[in-house]
Amino acid sequence: MQLYMTKTNNKIMKKIKKVLLTLFTVLLVFSLVLYFSLPQVFSQKIKAYKGNNVAWSTPAFDSAKKTIIIIADNDGTEMFDLMAPFYLFNRTQKANVYVVSEKKSPILLFNSLFILPHYSFAEIDSLQLTPDVIVVPNVTVHLHTPPKSSTVNFIKRHYTGNNIILSICDGSATAAATGLYDGKPITTHASDYNTLKKKFPGAGWVRNVSVTQSGNLYSTAGVSNAVEGSLTGIKRLFGEQTMQAVLHDVAYPHADIQLEHQSQAVRKGDVIKIASKILFKKNYKIAVLLTDGVNEFELASVLDTYMRTFPKSINSFSVGGKNITSKYGLTLYASGDLKEDQVNEVHVLDPKTFTPSEQDLFATAGIIRYSQEQKLYPIEICLKRIAALYGNNFKNCVKLTLDYN
Repeated sequence: MQLYMTKTNNKIMKKIKKVLLTLFTVLLVFSLVLYFSLPQVFSQKIKAYKGNNVAWSTPAFDSAKKTIIIIADNDGTEMFDLMAPFYLFNRTQKANVYVVSEKKSPILLFNSLFILPHYSFAEIDSLQLTPDVIVVPNVTVHLHTPPKSSTVNFIKRHYTGNNIILSICDGSATAAATGLYDGKPITTHASDYNTLKKKFPGAGWVRNVSVTQSGNLYSTAGVSNAVEGSLTGIKRLFGEQTMQAVLHDVAYPHADIQLEHQSQAVRKGDVIKIASKILFKKNYKIAVLLTDGVNEFELASVLDTYMRTFPKSINSFSVGGKNITSKYGLTLYASGDLKEDQVNEVHVLDPKTFTPSEQDLFATAGIIRYSQEQKLYPIEICLKRIAALYGNNFKNCVKLTLDYN
């Protein structure tokens, strides 16, 4: 009997050891996944402009139009936060829309495009130009770094109490630092809400809305909600009819401005899904081709959405490295170099302009062509393809990083 019990105990111990070994292996693999993947998930090497052929131009000013100033930081500004308002306010054809930054030098739009500002802060001051709207995108490279005092002070100097401030996504950090939102409702990206609420406890932080308003002070939830914020500002300035015309132009997926919002942060489980995609699924080197007249809204939608798939690389390219003029006059510079960067796929926003010689430059890459006839919201077009490539669960992770629902 004792011998039988000894054998039984040995079998049990062997099974326990086998289970423990399996658990240890799983934990080891999981730890390696996180170790190698998290840096790519949460950080990126910030690109720097390497060119020297800066083509400055002075934009026209129409005194009969409203004036919209969009703040930018030369060291890094969230792409969709800036480009969506730029396109949407321009689309009204009733506004002067200017990008302004502290320095008169190229601005990095995270992390795959450079643009030129129209004016520096000092130039706007010297022109004594009073904007009707000040748009504040996310201009904080790291949330734990205080907003730049030069930017905060510029906003305070140009806010009269009669004009509008529109904070976009984590632009709420800069907006809150002005003190103007103390005791006033303000929102931000769902994943950064708790961090910013601790950093700026005086502001009246709220969740589950796409746009907040208190008098002339507005704010939006994360990245994609730049659209709702811009449409709200357009409706306030120019009326329902103009707002609806702009809404239909971008194929906005709702009949009216969607103010209800689910503030859902990126969780640990989502990080694991992202890490698994990085390690075990295809990580493409993605190119987006820049051409003169490119639609700023479509360009930003593609670059910003695909950046959130955490590809091996994502860059904008132009043939010959030349500067590009967008639909509404932004000067664009590519972040990639065709001579140095080999890509797996190239996204062509306007296939009609894609010449045979340009196709030869990407002979080994898959060509993703966007239909000009099929009118769909650009973010939805991107998400549909991402779901086909990586599955719905991963697509939902991308939506969370965009704060899109």
